[in-house]
Amino acid sequence: MILSTSTLPKIGDRITGNSTPPDDGAIREWLGSEAYGRWTELRTFIDASYPGVFAPDWLYGGKNRGWSLRVKKARALTTLVPEYRRFSAMVVMGRAEREKFEERRYAWRPHLVRAYDDAKTYTDGKWLTLPVSSKDDLRDVTELLAMKRPPLPH
Repeated sequence: MILSTSTLPKIGDRITGNSTPPDDGAIREWLGSEAYGRWTELRTFIDASYPGVFAPDWLYGGKNRGWSLRVKKARALTTLVPEYRRFSAMVVMGRAEREKFEERRYAWRPHLVRAYDDAKTYTDGKWLTLPVSSKDDLRDVTELLAMKRPPLPH
């Protein structure tokens, strides 16, 4: 069977099958080994920094948005969006987080500051969606999360 190129996934495509949330095997296959390594590293960071605090849950956003993993307690810490061969982390920054970000504005990587400046501000905050394609991107996200909610002492 020959597949047309229009049916092959493209970088950034989302998991859109709505029957059940994807399991670890499906995530690993969709992301690829390199991106899956960053995915598990970020999940491990969250679990280690906030033990027992957050209950991740899968959300289905329809055929255009697909599946995402929201990490929240009362408010969301982040939402992870598995995409073909990469993933993104969405971080909503309220007023307090934006003030903290601005205090450190010149310490952040220019790429992150540009994403922050370009993000639309809604009534509940600034919604940053950050592709995690490298170790530096992963570090940006973990630092944002730690700024948003300081890790618990061990």
